Formats: sequence, structure tokens, C-alpha cells
Amino acid sequence: MRDLDLSVVIVSWNVRQLLAACLDSLAADLARSQLAGEVIVVDNGSRDGTVELVRARYPWVQLIALAENRGFAAANNIGIARSRGQAILLLNPDTELRPGALAWLWRALWAAPHVGLVGARLLNTDGSLQSAGYRFPGYVQNLLDFFPLHPRLVGSRLNGRFGPGDGLSPFAIDHPLGACMLVRRTVVEQVGGLDEGYRYYSEEIDWCRRIRAAGWTILTAPAALVVHHAGGSTRQVARESFLQLHRSRARYFGRWHGPLVVRRLARLAELAAAWTALRARLARRPDLAERARLWREVAAIYRNAAACHEPT
Repeated sequence: MRDLDLSVVIVSWNVRQLLAACLDSLAADLARSQLAGEVIVVDNGSRDGTVELVRARYPWVQLIALAENRGFAAANNIGIARSRGQAILLLNPDTELRPGALAWLWRALWAAPHVGLVGARLLNTDGSLQSAGYRFPGYVQNLLDFFPLHPRLVGSRLNGRFGPGDGLSPFAIDHPLGACMLVRRTVVEQVGGLDEGYRYYSEEIDWCRRIRAAGWTILTAPAALVVHHAGGSTRQVARESFLQLHRSRARYFGRWHGPLVVRRLARLAELAAAWTALRARLARRPDLAERARLWREVAAIYRNAAACHEPT
């Protein structure tokens, strides 16, 4: 029986203190919003006392304690399957909601019948803008990732970033960052959940692409402010996360753009490896030498992915 307005699904992995701050801010804003809601925490096999903390301090939370790390996409799907709300908020554990965030997200989602998913304006820990939304990634965005020319370009529209607009009015985007996404249940029932083949990274881009293809509009609600202490989980396994980022991108570009684009990305990674190795030799910097080795591994990821997407 679907008798709730909102279900909040949070996937955690060894971020005990960040999760506590997230749940505290969520409880306050849920009460402020007057929405009938539930909170579901899916823990991905944490070993830092997260499960014990939730059970002791947050008895109102529905806890699903997995024995192992199933990945971000799979764990979210488990939470979605348990949920009962007419809308579902996927929320990272390294976020904190500013007062009124839920109400702004809720208004934007139900502003028109074609709106299917809404993201928040994400802020860095220092209060600066982190993200208001993105265009679907293309060649320029990848080029700037492989060869970051200047921080202003990385955060610009050239790199697919949206600004906050007037700071109040919702506007259309291609996709938000996956740290905070409010989606109608009917959308999930139509397009399905997150693709578990991504494990983590790019799953929200693929999901939003499917949602857009089904005819839904995706918005950002810039008045909904959410602090995102980015990387709380992934920095624990930084090297593997860097490689996983590119495995996910290879999957995404293979699915939506085909093997030719993936081969081009492999070539870009090879060029990034060569350029980084040259800089390492000239500057005698071991850290750059390690980065060059990583780029060579990334190139192999894209080459293998291109081969998998070749027509037989």
C-alpha cells in the first residue's frame, strides 16, 4: 500500500559521522516540510560502527544492513524496492540539507505533470557552488577531464555545467549529480531502477538519459540547498575509484554513443598517459609517474570496452 508522500533512500559505506550529520539535518527538514515520509538506510557492509549507530541513535530509520558492499546502484535499488512513498529521494550520506530543501524539491517535482525528477543546488563544505546541474557528457567534457586546462573551464558551461540561474526558479537540465535526486515513483515504474552494471559513477547519468528518453522533464530546484561533502566514501579507495569512474564512463559512452567514441576516449587516455609521463621525467615527480600508469590502465579500460561494443 502506497500511503506516504516521500521515501528517502540513503546508501552508506563506512561514513558513520557523515551519515549522522545527514540524518540529523534530514529529520529536521522532514518535520519542517510536514510531508508524510520514511527514511531507509541501506548499509553496504560498513565496518566502522555505522549499523550500530543507526540502530542506537535513529530507531525511526528503516535499516537494511547488507553483509557486503553491493555497489551504489544495487543498494539504491534495494532501498527503492522497500520504499512506499509516491516520490523517492535518493540522498548521499555525505550531504546535509539546508532548511526548506525538501519543500523546494517537492514543489518543483509536482509543478507540472511532465516533471519526472528534480535535483538540488549542491554546495561545497565552504558554502560555494558545487553543482546546479549538468548537460549530458560529450567529447569536450572528456577532453577537459583528460587535460584540465584551467579551473574556470572545468566549472563552466563549456564543460556542461549549469549555473544557479536566478537562485529561485526551477529550470530544465539534462541530469543532476546523483547526491540528491527526487523522482516520481511512476517514473521508476516506467523506466526501471538504476543500472547495477555501473556499480558506482555515471549510473545517475544513464538513469536520467532513460528518463528523458521516456518523455519526462528533469529540473534543478536552485532554492533547494544541500551541502555535499563530496567523496566521503570514494576517497577511502581513491585509486580504485578513479579506475571505476572510467569503467562506468566506458559503459555509458558505449551504450549511448557506440564503440567509435569509446575508441576515441582510449586514444585520449593514451595521450594523457604520454603527456603525464613526459612531465614526470622532466620534473622528476614520482606522483606524476604513477598518474601516467593510471592513465595507461584507463586507456586499456576504454579499448576493452570498445571491443565489447563492436558489432558481431
